Amino acid sequence: MTVPPTIRRHQAVTLQKAAEEAPTLARLTQLARESGERLRAIESSIPAPLRPAIRPGPIEGTTWCLLVDSNAAAAKLRQLVPLLIARLNSRGIEVTAIRLRVGSLQK
Repeated sequence: MTVPPTIRRHQAVTLQKAAEEAPTLARLTQLARESGERLRAIESSIPAPLRPAIRPGPIEGTTWCLLVDSNAAAAKLRQLVPLLIARLNSRGIEVTAIRLRVGSLQK
């Protein structure tokens, strides 16, 4: 006796739908969204010429990481970290530390 092959129907799903159905992916999507919101919350405190050099990075508890494309940009941003933390906290976003990770950013 032979068993008929299983019929599989492959249907495309959006990234959002996949994220909603997979708890781990949903959490990563949420953290990425929160990180972007944090960057938008402090954007006005960052000098305009420096903004293109910065991308939102991972959130780990109350520590947030910003991805910076050069050492020069990181040096300037490092001076602003206390101001940025204060701005986030005043908006109800609990951040105790901001780490800067320097490297090539993919845009």
